[in-house]
Amino acid sequence: MKTTEASGGGRTGRFRNTASVIDRTRLYFEEAHRRGLMAVYGRSVPGRAISLTGGERRGNTITDYVRCSYLGLDNHPAIVAGAIGAIEQYGALHWSCARTRLNFALIGDLEETLSQLFRARVIAYSTVMVANMGALPIIASGHLTRGQRPVMVFDRLAHASLAFHKPVVAEETQVEAISHNDLDALEQICRKHPVVAYVCDGVYSMGGFAPIGGLLQLQEKYGLFLYIDDAHGISLFGDNGEGFARSLLPRDLGERTIVAASLGKGFGASGGMLMLGTARQETLFRRYSMPHAFSASPNVAAIGAALASADIHRTTELQTRQGRLAERIAFFDERIDTDQRNTPLPIRMIKVGDELASIDFAERLLDEGYYTSVTFFPTVAHGHAGIRICLTASHDLTDLERLCAKILSYGQQTLTAA
Repeated sequence: MKTTEASGGGRTGRFRNTASVIDRTRLYFEEAHRRGLMAVYGRSVPGRAISLTGGERRGNTITDYVRCSYLGLDNHPAIVAGAIGAIEQYGALHWSCARTRLNFALIGDLEETLSQLFRARVIAYSTVMVANMGALPIIASGHLTRGQRPVMVFDRLAHASLAFHKPVVAEETQVEAISHNDLDALEQICRKHPVVAYVCDGVYSMGGFAPIGGLLQLQEKYGLFLYIDDAHGISLFGDNGEGFARSLLPRDLGERTIVAASLGKGFGASGGMLMLGTARQETLFRRYSMPHAFSASPNVAAIGAALASADIHRTTELQTRQGRLAERIAFFDERIDTDQRNTPLPIRMIKVGDELASIDFAERLLDEGYYTSVTFFPTVAHGHAGIRICLTASHDLTDLERLCAKILSYGQQTLTAA
């Protein structure tokens, strides 16, 4: 693997330079923490409210626009009861052994249930990042592409939980990166190499989505292998909540598509999963995926919560909540212009540009009772800092209207000052 000299001396890998990231971001992180915008502690109360338990704002109740529980399921009584009931049934929270040895019967029930719900062979993991950690090296090995190691192409905006694994993948095969959603660049790589695997998000954490239709055309033309992390799209689309990516893919995933997803965002429980297309893939993952072979399953509470959420996904409540979310997205878009306007996704980015100005903006909103995510490098590029708003089906429309008014007021002042 190629190396370059780091600014502070020594050598750094092509795909990671942790020292540089820390050096370039320390000021912004310290300022955001000092102002109480990060590492916030609190207790949940009904709806989207949080009662703060620490810091200068201790005792304040705020409306949360940070959590990614887009359907508002994370405090659903049935899901909480599912977690409690599972612990009571099994008399344990966690079994400390690899899944290749011993498993809770309940995790088998969950995987079977999710497989039926999402029309795939599902393996559950403790988080979606752990699922990615297990999947990407196996893809890179060539064992899913008939013995040929694929060139692994990462979208430049692929989530950190994907990009983090580039150095490990690069030990197996060639790794490339292309501009965001650049299908032309991807096709050029497909023309040059016999086997290519593309790694991307379904819905991107900072807004936007993958061009699934165009990717399927490249798959049909070149046999492109697709690995799509749809953590932010799951549950929001599809009759069964199969998610943004899965709802646009063929009914049979086949041998050239894998979808990863979170069970802790729109799904409202905890954990992650992989949707696989073939029995051979499932066998390989259950034997050789690192977290499956050398770590434990999601704990019993997480499994019980996920089973309860799966039950909700089979009822009309899912469509009701999807509709409420769509209503709130449209409500926001009528008032605030963003790059994501008129897309059916719940993430909205308010551009500011300057990192410290973005911190000021987020602090003013928090002082008014609205907790939003201030975003800056390395989450976004330098000079492209801003505020991320996560809309959910549980947000009160009156409260959302007040937030929009504050954004318009503070945004104008911030841009004028800049």
